[in-house]
Amino acid sequence: MQAPQKITYHKRSKNLEVAFDDWNCSIPAELLRVYSPSAEVRGHSDEQRVLQTGKKYVGISTIEPVGNYAIRIGFDDGHDSGIFAWDYLAELGRNQKQLWSAYITELKVANASRLPTIPVGHWTPRD
Repeated sequence: MQAPQKITYHKRSKNLEVAFDDWNCSIPAELLRVYSPSAEVRGHSDEQRVLQTGKKYVGISTIEPVGNYAIRIGFDDGHDSGIFAWDYLAELGRNQKQLWSAYITELKVANASRLPTIPVGHWTPRD
């Protein structure tokens, strides 16, 4: 697959805009993070895949080229080991609706949330 003509990260909306020759897509950082192609997230088989929780507000901190075939995305939660090949970016862009649906279903089954947890000791109730 050809490299995108342009890749733009929009900090405010936390969307990665990817412009290919014949079409464009806008992919939320959260979707990129939870479907990161890294071994840390995907494992080495479907059984080893790790459900990502608490990523609703995740953003992108760095985008680095990897040869002529991909980018490495660094997220503001510290995750930076996923290499997103052009065809995988296109797949995420084209299949967002189905991927979101599958992700939300997985969260429900696991009784988990997109919302981050508040670490113990970092929240104090007000009177």
